[in-house]
Amino acid sequence: MRARAAIKEAFRNHSNVSPLFDKDYVPQGPSYRDAYAFHRSYLEMEKLFKVYVYEEGEPPLFHDGPCRSIYSSEGRFIHGIDMDTWFRTRDPDLAHVFFLPFSVVKMVKLIYKPKSFDISPITRTIADYISVIAERYPYWNRSLGADHFMLSCHDWGPHASEAHSHLYGDSIRVLCNANTSEGFDPRKDVSLPEINLKTDVMADMMGGPSASRRPVLAFFAGGDHGPVRPLLLQAWKGRDPSVQVHEYLPRGVSYYAMMRRSRFCLCPSGYEVASPRVVEAIYLGCVPVTISHRYVLPFSDVLNWKAFSVQVSPEDIPDLKRILTAISPRQYIRMQRRVRMVRRHFEVNSPPRRFDVFHMILHSVWLRRLNVRLLRHE
Repeated sequence: MRARAAIKEAFRNHSNVSPLFDKDYVPQGPSYRDAYAFHRSYLEMEKLFKVYVYEEGEPPLFHDGPCRSIYSSEGRFIHGIDMDTWFRTRDPDLAHVFFLPFSVVKMVKLIYKPKSFDISPITRTIADYISVIAERYPYWNRSLGADHFMLSCHDWGPHASEAHSHLYGDSIRVLCNANTSEGFDPRKDVSLPEINLKTDVMADMMGGPSASRRPVLAFFAGGDHGPVRPLLLQAWKGRDPSVQVHEYLPRGVSYYAMMRRSRFCLCPSGYEVASPRVVEAIYLGCVPVTISHRYVLPFSDVLNWKAFSVQVSPEDIPDLKRILTAISPRQYIRMQRRVRMVRRHFEVNSPPRRFDVFHMILHSVWLRRLNVRLLRHE
């Protein structure tokens, strides 16, 4: 395919060319693994990429999803692609990929029996849906689902994909729960950022002061659950005023205000590896510190996370202060500047805007459909 050849050529010759012209944004600098190759790939996607959305299925289990919750990434994308007129094609013969528009979050809410721990109603619904589209269209059987993708931000998204062996093993799975120890395969699957939206008004969630106006070294507030957070709370809760770790914030203290006062925002895994704090930190200009095992960070085939965030193993939680204070003020200023630069890639817009989270998700799917990797060995 011409697009694949163009992207690989850009990857090979990235050091010998000038940045591409773009009226909206030109990716540059160390925040990207290869800024030129990413930009070239993105522009090729805009020219060529077509997605067919199966129209089968009725809301609320299909063509619907949560838009104001911790799972809003799921609902916003489903709504965005349903309404899209640029990438979406009504002719399946023109499509590069096929979207399965079911919502695991809606299924958990509406057909799962609470506390039963039996997700078979969900997997049966998904399996039945695939049977219907495989019977009505030739596309699933033609590729055994390899050019199809699903998207889920629920913790049970990976388990729901086990409804069909080809959905799990061959399709592109776009998942917030991007845990390689639970079958997530970054060569074919996509890590979806977890974004906790409570309103359509984003102003309160965006922006923050410079480093000189952030007196707190590190901050976390959150429930004591999962394998990582108890270690963090045990090591740092109430121990050091420069490392503010809380299970519950004191009355009258604003969560977002604390993130704005902090240089580093701690983002430990909860029950599952993903945390909405990563995107919240990026929105508020706070350098994120991810604390997890085997978590594939969102868009990491394009973004160089080490340039604008810190990754810490749970075993190193007792050394957090030493690790963070070892980052010089000059290096921190660079990291914070890069956080502000990459923020556009995590922003939710209605309608979507170029280079925002909707388009970054599509670009990740595009790369996997082309079987192109933009990563350089470090």
